[in-house]
Amino acid sequence: MILGLRGVGKTVLLNQIKDRAIALGYLAEMQEAHDGAELKQLLIPVLRRLLLRLDRVQNTVETVKKGIRVLRSFIGNITIAAGGAEVTLGGDSEAGYADSGNLEDDLRDILIATAEAARDAGQPVAIFIDELQYLSKDELGALIRAIHAINQAALPLILFGAGLPQLAGQAGDAKSYAERLFEFPRLGALLEVDAWKALRDPVEDEGARISDEALREIYEKTHGYPYFLQEWGYTAWNIAKDKIITEQDAQAATEESIRKLDESFFRVRFDRTTPAERDYMRCLAELGEGPQRSADVAKKLGRNATSLGPVRDSLIKKGMIYSPEYALIAFTVPLFDEFMRRGP
Repeated sequence: MILGLRGVGKTVLLNQIKDRAIALGYLAEMQEAHDGAELKQLLIPVLRRLLLRLDRVQNTVETVKKGIRVLRSFIGNITIAAGGAEVTLGGDSEAGYADSGNLEDDLRDILIATAEAARDAGQPVAIFIDELQYLSKDELGALIRAIHAINQAALPLILFGAGLPQLAGQAGDAKSYAERLFEFPRLGALLEVDAWKALRDPVEDEGARISDEALREIYEKTHGYPYFLQEWGYTAWNIAKDKIITEQDAQAATEESIRKLDESFFRVRFDRTTPAERDYMRCLAELGEGPQRSADVAKKLGRNATSLGPVRDSLIKKGMIYSPEYALIAFTVPLFDEFMRRGP
């Protein structure tokens, strides 16, 4: 499970892993969780596609047919929309499998049935889920339990996920053995040498140059976060009039990039919050960069930490802040504190 703040490249890396899996012969499907979506609704279209693809690979294997029947049981009477159309799967269901109404048991049944179908069809499968932090504790626990059962049975189904930094703690809270079942690599800002290379190489590939002063300006303003490096580099390239990007070009790119980010990247997230949540975020930002004590935010607001619990929890659920350690909170979006201090 890949962890990191917004804009560090988690989704890009997840897609790269998916491409590598396909190249190695896996059937791969990707889905993105989001606030308000149930895990069952997210997985049904993915499992349907995988099982139908397995059926085309080897349509005489009984376990593939069984997997499709178990999926019909899992779907039950709910209606799932995918790509503007309702997901349907005609035929009989498999009585006694994935039809108990208990998510842990039913998810285990359908994922094991899919994995057994993959084994007997000679076709390993990989499932990719982005934004896993949006799953509820029960949903995450059910998913972890199912993957644990698949792992114990040595079946050819693998799960890759990505999410905000709190995902590791969420997984551990959902199932204590999650830390033994999954790896949790963390993505963050680039080192200065790597950030310079990421900017300089594509510029030089186009027969142009970027000065060290420009590179220093961009790194200082972006703190090495990949999404912002890309935004500043793109803007500086368009501003430069000659075949060299100067420090002045980079400074102009800073002004323009901040304007664009304030109007889109930051504003979209800010607009999802309530007035009380915005007050909380302003106080968090005014305390400075990096993680801050939730008690200090409460003190700045003239409240006690307990009374602000619902506001804090709502911001965590919306993916705006997270708790890197007990009693500490921080923004999930790099540079969001600077945006808040600019006074949206």
